[in-house]
Amino acid sequence: MTNRISHWIDGRLVSGTSGRLAPVFNPALGVQTADVELASVTDVNTAIASAVAAAREWRSASLSRRAAVLFAFRELLHARTDELAKIVTAEHGKVLSDAVGEISRGLENVEFATGVPNLLKGGYSEQAATGVDVYSIRQPLGVVAGITPFNFPVMVPLWMGANAIATGNAFVLKPSEKDPSAALFLAQMWQDAGLPDGVFTVVQGDKEAVDTLLTHPDVAAVSFVGSTPIARYIYETGTSHGKRVQALGGAKNHMVVLPDADVDMAADAAVSAAYGAAGERCMAISVAVAVGDVGDALVDAIAARLPKLTIGNGADPDTDMGPLITAEHRDKVAGYIAAGAESGATVVVDGRQADLPSDGFFLGTTLLDHVSTDMSVYTDEIFGPVLSVVRAGTYDEALAIINANSYANGTAIFTRDGGAARQFQFDVEVGMIGINVPIPVPVAYYSFGGWKDSLFGDSHMYGPEGINFYTRGKVVTSRWPDPATSTVDLGFPRTR
Repeated sequence: MTNRISHWIDGRLVSGTSGRLAPVFNPALGVQTADVELASVTDVNTAIASAVAAAREWRSASLSRRAAVLFAFRELLHARTDELAKIVTAEHGKVLSDAVGEISRGLENVEFATGVPNLLKGGYSEQAATGVDVYSIRQPLGVVAGITPFNFPVMVPLWMGANAIATGNAFVLKPSEKDPSAALFLAQMWQDAGLPDGVFTVVQGDKEAVDTLLTHPDVAAVSFVGSTPIARYIYETGTSHGKRVQALGGAKNHMVVLPDADVDMAADAAVSAAYGAAGERCMAISVAVAVGDVGDALVDAIAARLPKLTIGNGADPDTDMGPLITAEHRDKVAGYIAAGAESGATVVVDGRQADLPSDGFFLGTTLLDHVSTDMSVYTDEIFGPVLSVVRAGTYDEALAIINANSYANGTAIFTRDGGAARQFQFDVEVGMIGINVPIPVPVAYYSFGGWKDSLFGDSHMYGPEGINFYTRGKVVTSRWPDPATSTVDLGFPRTR
């Protein structure tokens, strides 16, 4: 009998009312393992009502109590990492080491949020005018929602939820219906850590649930990570209903390799960044821009490494790359490889011809050379194990290629020249920069986000900008009666 995955509302598992289900697969085996309930408008309204009631109480909790819950959650997340990683691998397909790494990066955000007593400090100005003091405070918004993607079912919810909860909000999570079980595991851990029921809620669902969150008057803010078309929709719909929205969209991350670069280092970085998690990362490198005469050596070095990668079930510790999330997505990525070849790209390594497991949604690693910027393999976000190499004659040409691209999430440069690296970080129009680092995801005490079509809204995610996003400022100007006119005996002389 197929397992049924339901919602988490008011501290318990709750069956939905819609009667609609979606299949959940183990992508390494190609078999359905569960059905996930898809929420109705009624289900979402019930969840929000519970969150509203919980938010009223939670915002009054002391900072020390909130921090204590975050610390307890941090310890549970650390202790249960292996168990949670197996859940991620079973439904997403990424190898266990990637799943553990994802949880570790989420854990960093929880650790950042434990500092909420310091993060919410305001300012104070005594005697701004005679007898007048002015000070600032930040207060929670109320109920906030997170709509998260399939590729990081633990890390991205923690990017959002840790800061949202620490700052006194109730958080409603709508995870991807493709790998929904990790969200329920997080919900149970939040409860075990002492978080009051209703402060963390999970609503499983699809567009019906999303639209209800975006339009519900009791949801004050929405955070989203996903593709650019959906990010634009989330932003426009949410803001038109008076909500704060941070919506992170797609990516086409470039890695510039200058002629003086360590080719072996650059090739190792390209393989890890392009093919890790089967390329299903918003920070994956999908374009290597080879400058000058480094191109042939770089392509040869990358191609030589690909046969050494083991592709298979992510639960096997010897596996380097797992499957794609669905059969449909695998076939879509394979279609891009065919389109690239038809457009004139050189297929150096063809993932469609790889020796792959007979079951599951597998596709091998693909390396395309001599890709031009008008090909679909360059213009589109492929989200799979495909690396395109674009040749550039000079640094200026490479820079122009990146700056002309509509995506601006992350980029990297590989060089031994410190001056060139510094010039690149100054010149390039991208939100996150790596210097000899292929995937420049900021640590938790900075903030994550791109530019251009990779971000809608003006707030990056987690870190200091996350704290500001989930709170609003209030400035208090106070004057008390002249103490000289008071009749209360203080036992000492009064002064102004």
